[in-house]
Amino acid sequence: MSLKRLTPGPRMSQAVCIGNVAFLAGQVPDDLAADITEQTRQVLGKLDKVVEELGATKADIASVQVWLSDMADFQGMNAVWDEWVSRDAPPARATGGVALARPGMRVEMIAVVALPDES
Repeated sequence: MSLKRLTPGPRMSQAVCIGNVAFLAGQVPDDLAADITEQTRQVLGKLDKVVEELGATKADIASVQVWLSDMADFQGMNAVWDEWVSRDAPPARATGGVALARPGMRVEMIAVVALPDES
């Protein structure tokens, strides 16, 4: 089975597809001075964009890992998540506290997406 890469760069790809499964790179916010709600909106917007580029929809997201730099942000992140998530097809999800790559980064998300069959 061959791999397909979405937007490969020198360090990573935005997604790597194996068959009908896509593994997305971590999606991070652009505004590192923003609060957790704005950073979460930015990350979910990026997640939506990559999913769309793959030809899938939010309902095709199988799982999401949410990484928070401070677990005190859990409620703020969940408030935005709850507005965004598909009520009919919520993904599996895990959330953990970790040291993120850049100062000011409060949230990062990675996802696994089921892709539509190619015609």
